[in-house]
Amino acid sequence: MQLLKKDLDNGEAETIAYALQKKNVLVLLDEDDAREMADFYGIEKTGVIGILIRAKLEKKIPLLKPVLDKLRTKAGFWIKDSLYQEALKAVGE
Repeated sequence: MQLLKKDLDNGEAETIAYALQKKNVLVLLDEDDAREMADFYGIEKTGVIGILIRAKLEKKIPLLKPVLDKLRTKAGFWIKDSLYQEALKAVGE
């Protein structure tokens, strides 16, 4: 755990430590460092955008674009332009 905390914040380190103990869990991680660490350990992961894509595909939200735009403008959530475009393409917007 101490090694994880060296490179990650407490919440990310705890999440990865939990996933390593439980095996076969899906974790929510958005920060690049944490996602890379999850890849290193073979932990299945998704992020906020992945959850939103799923919500759109399952018709739980009508459109993805306005939600992504609100994340960017109102919540200050940084989304790479390429990821933004990929997400919209994935749901046909």
